[in-house]
Amino acid sequence: MKRIKTIIGATITFSLLVLALLSCSKDVEEENPDPSNPNFASCESCHTNYAHLQAVYTPDTGAPAGGCGGDAPHYEPYDRVYMGGDGFKEYKKTSHYSIGCVGCHNGVDGTSDKNLAHSGNFLRHPSVDYVNKCGSCHQAITNNFKTSIHNGTGQKRKVAIRSGFSSSQDFDQLPAHKIEGYNKNCATCHGTCGNCHIVRPPIGGGGLAQGHMFKKTPDMITVCVTCHVSRGGHAYLGVASGTQPDVHLTKYSYKCTTCHRSDELHGDGIAVEQRYAYTKLPKCKICHTTSQTSNQYHTQHFEDFNCQVCHSQDYNNCGSCHIHGDGARVPSYQGFKIAKNPIPTIKTGFNLTLVRRTLAAPDNWIVYGVANYTNFDALPTYNYTSPHNILKFTSRTQVGSGACYSKCHIRNDNGTLINKELYLFNSDLLPWELNANSGITCDGNLPSSWFTKNK
Repeated sequence: MKRIKTIIGATITFSLLVLALLSCSKDVEEENPDPSNPNFASCESCHTNYAHLQAVYTPDTGAPAGGCGGDAPHYEPYDRVYMGGDGFKEYKKTSHYSIGCVGCHNGVDGTSDKNLAHSGNFLRHPSVDYVNKCGSCHQAITNNFKTSIHNGTGQKRKVAIRSGFSSSQDFDQLPAHKIEGYNKNCATCHGTCGNCHIVRPPIGGGGLAQGHMFKKTPDMITVCVTCHVSRGGHAYLGVASGTQPDVHLTKYSYKCTTCHRSDELHGDGIAVEQRYAYTKLPKCKICHTTSQTSNQYHTQHFEDFNCQVCHSQDYNNCGSCHIHGDGARVPSYQGFKIAKNPIPTIKTGFNLTLVRRTLAAPDNWIVYGVANYTNFDALPTYNYTSPHNILKFTSRTQVGSGACYSKCHIRNDNGTLINKELYLFNSDLLPWELNANSGITCDGNLPSSWFTKNK
């Protein structure tokens, strides 16, 4: 009996020793995994193991994303799909984690075979099917998002109209190779739910931003400014030499979402052809309730032109782009132009507004086999604009002891037209831009007394 107890005791001791060794081995294995270990039999176990991802990743074959802000920064494929760090720990505590990988991505879980895991109807970016994937929980948002300008409605409208159609609804009738060109270039910013809330936008390098954590409020710099870098972000942060950050940033620390709320960014369910037609856009007078009568200049000109005519600094412009070719052939420059309101039926009441040169050119799509737009002159190449670089005092509002008009009105000083550079004239245009902009240039549309020679 004693011998049996001794044997049992020895067996238990040995078993405990084996379990301890196995436990220790498991800990070591998790800390220093063997990339060829066949035990990576789940989506999570693969995508949380950096060494394994390095061993099995597929190199990129497509061209990197590019756009107005230049080429996207490069992240290695395994970096883009690694679910690690504090972001993933936070994600595991959320309801999105409980859905499970295949709940959004489809594919097959419980396998160490990469090809099998990514087989069938696997979705690398589930929000490309946001109606079904995101809409199962966020139906009101996804229903409204169908009409969001973030879907590219405004750009699609212009491409369609210049191609001889009538609206953004006709975009799908364009030749397949032209739609492909749009998707590979213009759509690198115009994305879906995941581009704002989970991953970096393609133009920001793509890939998981914070270990798959869903961010309800997108980060201003890594999301908003990454896409709006050459227009909104460039101005708001005061990037260009000689400019200052917007007063709403320096004085009030406003983020993009302080003014641009979710019902605007997600869409409100009402289809519009361009962004300024949105009823949800922020308006200066929402905060500046007494501005119309706050000084003599506002009282006189409040309904004559948009606020930015006086309170914007110079802003970024560029033009004449070859889509996926040599890019903008009019390099970016800081400019400031006042013109006739290009959208008087939308921005009613303003006769004069600021305008910004766009990338439009007759041969935008020549790299895709389209020599020239069918109906290029249907739209101007200078758009209504509201630069996000507001200052209380600008070169037009710092009048000192002089009169306000001395910094804005054109005057003929012994044959030299002072302030003429502020306005868009035919002489500012390239030959192929003349017809497209004939309805908005200031030629013949300003008081004749402005051009009369001083005596």
